[in-house]
Amino acid sequence: MLLSREELSRYAPGRPVAITVGVFDGVHLGHRHLIDALKQRAAERGLASGVVTLHPDPIQVLRPETRVAYLTSLEERIELLRQTGVDMVAPLTFTSEVAELSAFQFLELLHGTLGLKFILMGPDHAFGRGREGTPARVAEIGQELGFDVEVLPQPLAGTSGAVSATAIRRALSEGDMEFVAQLLGRPYALRGPVVRGAERGRLIGFPTANIAVTPDRALPAYGVYISRAHVGGRSYASATNIGIKPTFDEQRPSVETYLLDFEGDLYGRDLRIELLRRVRAEMKFAGVDALKEQIARDVEATRAYFAERDA
Repeated sequence: MLLSREELSRYAPGRPVAITVGVFDGVHLGHRHLIDALKQRAAERGLASGVVTLHPDPIQVLRPETRVAYLTSLEERIELLRQTGVDMVAPLTFTSEVAELSAFQFLELLHGTLGLKFILMGPDHAFGRGREGTPARVAEIGQELGFDVEVLPQPLAGTSGAVSATAIRRALSEGDMEFVAQLLGRPYALRGPVVRGAERGRLIGFPTANIAVTPDRALPAYGVYISRAHVGGRSYASATNIGIKPTFDEQRPSVETYLLDFEGDLYGRDLRIELLRRVRAEMKFAGVDALKEQIARDVEATRAYFAERDA
């Protein structure tokens, strides 16, 4: 537990703090609803506000055979959490040692390192080994250690049910980027350095930027998407292909973006793309000419989309 204490101590705000704890993958509208409530409670009590974000997802430690597809990288998650305006964002590495802590030991860790005086829990939160730290148990521990506890009675709900990472992943699997954006409160984005690919796009007149995306990132249903690309402080309309390119018998998924009206070299630069709408599913073509014709139609669909938005 010494390493966890050292890790958390680096982020201590220097005054008593109100915190909430969770993974917060995606930092979606449900998370922001919880964090807004936390900030309000902290202000009412004269406390700093803080978020402790666990990484990796505890399920990866407790059930190693389970694959987790993250909506955001840890770096993106921390950036998004800081943008909520909390005073502190503290990432905590969820190790097997942390998994074995009792609810009392875990909360004592937060109390001793961060100056915990108030904790806000979501309705499905539980802390400690075996999820023994129910709200009732956490309240008992709070009386002993000297902090208050509150549980938000209901998660944020949208028109189609509770806002959750599970609902977002389901919409991603269907390629429904508009619904994903509704749940996130922003377009779904992928970010990474531009790396060299087979350069087939350049040969057929549509040079694409291949973005290196780690295997643990959640990808939408394979296909072509209207997207917005951000690089070097500027944004460009773009068409993005996500999939295994069956025309060329590739097996590893890739993310390739064609930036409309862009000239220059992107290799090695960081590129961020927002996926706005699915144009079509991934297809296998009889040859390069048929593929080229379809790409031209995809690009025209992209131009039409942005022309309509800008009208």
